[in-house]
Amino acid sequence: MTTKQNINYKFTKEEVLQDLRIALESRHASLIGRKEVFMGKAKFGIFGDGKEVPQLAMAKFFQNGDFRSGYYRDQTFMFAIGQLSIQEFYAQLYAHTDVEADPSSAGRCMNAHFSTRSLNDDGSWKNLTQQKNSSSDISCTAGQMPRLVGLAYASKLYRDNKELNGSEVASNFSVNGNEVAFGTIGNASSAEGMFFEAINAAGVLNIPMITSIWDDGFGISVPNEYQMTKNDVSAALAGFQKENNTNGLEIFTVNAWDYPALINTYKKAVDAARKNHTPALIHVKEVTQPQGHSTSGSHERYKSEERLKWETEYDCIKKMKEWVLEEGFATQEEIDAIDKEALDKVKSQRKAAWDAFKDSMKGDHQTALELMKRATNAVPQNNEILRLSKELQKTINPIRKDAIVVIKKALRELRFENLGIQDDMRDWLKQVKEENYERYSSYLYSESEEAALKVKEVTPEYNSNSPMVDGREIMQATFDKIFENDPRVFAIGEDVGKIGDVNQGFAGLQEKYSETRITDTGIRETTIVGQGIGAALRGLKPIVEIQYLDYIYYALSTLTDDLACLQYRTKGGQKAPLIIRTRGHRLEGVWHSGSPIAALLNSIRGINFLVPRNMTRAAGFYNTMLKSDEPALIIECLNGYRLKEKMPENLEEICTPLGVPETIREGADVTIVTYGSMCRIVMEAADHLAKVGIQVEVIDVQSLLPFDINHSIVESIKKTNRVIFADEDMPGGTTGYMMQKVVDEQGAYNYLDSKPVCIAAQPHRPAYASDGDYFSKPNAEDIFEAAYSIMSEVDPVKFPEIY
Repeated sequence: MTTKQNINYKFTKEEVLQDLRIALESRHASLIGRKEVFMGKAKFGIFGDGKEVPQLAMAKFFQNGDFRSGYYRDQTFMFAIGQLSIQEFYAQLYAHTDVEADPSSAGRCMNAHFSTRSLNDDGSWKNLTQQKNSSSDISCTAGQMPRLVGLAYASKLYRDNKELNGSEVASNFSVNGNEVAFGTIGNASSAEGMFFEAINAAGVLNIPMITSIWDDGFGISVPNEYQMTKNDVSAALAGFQKENNTNGLEIFTVNAWDYPALINTYKKAVDAARKNHTPALIHVKEVTQPQGHSTSGSHERYKSEERLKWETEYDCIKKMKEWVLEEGFATQEEIDAIDKEALDKVKSQRKAAWDAFKDSMKGDHQTALELMKRATNAVPQNNEILRLSKELQKTINPIRKDAIVVIKKALRELRFENLGIQDDMRDWLKQVKEENYERYSSYLYSESEEAALKVKEVTPEYNSNSPMVDGREIMQATFDKIFENDPRVFAIGEDVGKIGDVNQGFAGLQEKYSETRITDTGIRETTIVGQGIGAALRGLKPIVEIQYLDYIYYALSTLTDDLACLQYRTKGGQKAPLIIRTRGHRLEGVWHSGSPIAALLNSIRGINFLVPRNMTRAAGFYNTMLKSDEPALIIECLNGYRLKEKMPENLEEICTPLGVPETIREGADVTIVTYGSMCRIVMEAADHLAKVGIQVEVIDVQSLLPFDINHSIVESIKKTNRVIFADEDMPGGTTGYMMQKVVDEQGAYNYLDSKPVCIAAQPHRPAYASDGDYFSKPNAEDIFEAAYSIMSEVDPVKFPEIY
C-alpha cells in the first residue's frame, strides 16, 4: 500500500481522522437509508457506499467557485465540502417539500440528486465565487456530462475574454477563470455517447474539467466486458492522452481503496487544471458497492462468491482504517469510538429529518380529521362518512394525499345534503390546492423580476427612409448590437465563426468581437447545448446554434432532462438563461424541412418555444430573452434570410413579447391560426380568398410556449365563429395542440358555428425539391380550399362547390 512518505502531501492526524469520520458517517447514512426504504418510509433509495474514500480525496481540492456536475453516488463528496448535511440527505429520501429541509430539490427529485442554491429568494444571483457549487443532478446516465463541458468552458471565457477578466460584471461568477469543474460518472455510463462527446470536447477546448469515473466493474448486473472496449475505459481512451504540442487530457488511474494515492492523484490533476486549464480524466478502479446498485435489487444475484469476498476485503473504508493504523494516526480504540459517534450522529439526524417530515404533514391531517369529525356529528347515521373518518384516523405516517382523498370522498357522499361543513371542506380543498401547486408545480419558469413574461414589448419603428434589406441583414445587425452591448454574450456552433453561419447571421462578427466570443465548434449537438447550459449556470449569456432544426434530436435528451426542468427541479435554486438558436420550416428534403414541432413541444416544457415569422420578430425575441433569466428555443425561418424586410430604426431596442399573438390580417369570415413560415403561405391564400369574397383573419401565434396568455384568439373567433389551425407539422401535432389551447382551454367551442379545421403536413417527412415541398406540406391552395369549404357549407349559393 502507498504510504504517506511516497506522496507530495502532508497529512495531519486531525485531517485524516476527520476524513475517516465523514466516510463512516456517509456509510452509516447509506446502510440506514436502505433500511428506511424497506420499512416503507421512502419509495426508492440509491446510495454512495463504496465510493467514500475517493470522494474525500476529490473534495480536498474543491475550492470556492468550483462546480460539480455529478451523479447520484456523490453523497460523501457533498458531505465533505459542507454542502449537504445528513439531515438534508434524509429529508430528500423522504421527499420533504421544503427548501429549508431539502435545499437540493425541495422533495422534487429522488434521493441523492444534489445541488447547491445559486440564487437568492428573489431569483437574483448569489456570489458563486464565495461558495462551493454543485449543478443540479439528473438521473439519466451520462446526462451530466454535456453540462460539465459548459461549466469548465465558462472558466476559459472568464479568463480569455478581456472584457470579463476581472470585470465587475464577472465578479459574482469567477476569479480570473481559476475555477475547476468536477464531473463524476460510473464506469458503465462511460459507454454512453454523451460521455465520449464530452471528453472529446474537453480535449479540443483545453478547459479545466476533471472527470472522475467510479469503476466498480459493473453496470447494475452487466460486467465491464460487455460495456467497454478492452474492459477498461482509461485504456480505451488512451488516444486522448495529452502529449507535447498536442491538446488532449491527462489520464490517471488509481485504486478506490488507496487513500494517499488518491489524494496525490487529485492534487496533480486539479493543480494542472486550475493553473493551465488542462483537463483530466481520473479512472478510479476497484470500487466496491456493498449494497448493490439500489434498493430495487440485490447484487448477490449476479456477483460471484469470489467477487463478493473480494469486495469485503477491499472495501475502501476497511482499507483506510488499516492505513490509519499502520501510519499511527489512531489506535483501534480511537477508530471504534469515531465509528460509534458517526453511527449515533446519523441516527440522530435521521430521526430529526423524519420528525420534521411528519410534522410537515400534521397540519393538513389534523384539519381533515376535524372536518371529518364535524361531518360525522352532522350526519351520524351515515356509515360511509363514519368509515372514512376512521380510515383517516388509522392512517400510519399520513401524507397530504390521504387527507385530500378522504375529504373529496366525503363531499361526494354528502352531495345531496345541505350542511355548512361542505363549504368549509370546499374552502379547505381550494386552499390546499394552491399550497400544493406551490409545493409541486411552481418554478417551471422563472418567478423573478427578470422573468421573460415581464419584459415589456417594444415595437419596431420605421420612417420613410427605412431601407428594405434581406432578412439575414437584420439578423446580422441584431447580433452586432447584442455583442457590442453585453460582454457576457457569446455564440458557439457549427460554422458560426469564420463564415458567419450558413445564412450569414454572424457575418463579420467573429473578426470584430474575437474568436473567444463567436466560436466554431465541431459537429456535436449534445455538447454544444451542454456547453451553453453550464456557461449559463455560471452567469454568462450563451447563444448556441443547432445548425438545422432537424438535428436538434441529437440534443433532445439534454434539453428535456436537464435544461427544461432545471428551475423546476431546484424549486428556483438554479437557472440557465440559454438561447438555442436554430432554423427550420420549409426548405427541402427529409432532413432539412425542420418542422418536428409537436415532438419538441411535448418534450421541452420549461423552455420558451418561439417561432417568429420573420427576422424582425426573431430579433425582438433575442432582445427579449437576453433581458430575461429564462432559456428559449428560437426557430428562424429557413426561407426568410433572403426575403426582404424593412430595417427598423430601433433594432437594438425592439422586444417581441412572449405569449402574445399578432393579428396580421383582419377579416370577419374565418379565423386562421398559424405561425412561422406558414404565415406567408396563409397570407398568400388570404389574398386569393378575398378575390372570391371571403375575408379571413390571420393570427400569428408567435410563441408556442407560452401560448396566447391573454386568450386573444378566442376574441377573433367570437367575431368570425369559424377557425382553421394551420401548420406544417404532422397531423395531430401542433395543430392539435393549438386547437386544444383555443377550443378547450379558451372555450372557443361556445362561439363556433362550423367545426374547427386542422391543416397539417402529410404523415411523413417532406420529399425533395419544389414539388416535394408542395405535395408534402400545406400550400396556399390547401388553405384556400379549407376556408372556401367552410363558407360553402354556410352559404352554398354564394360559394358553390368548385372541385
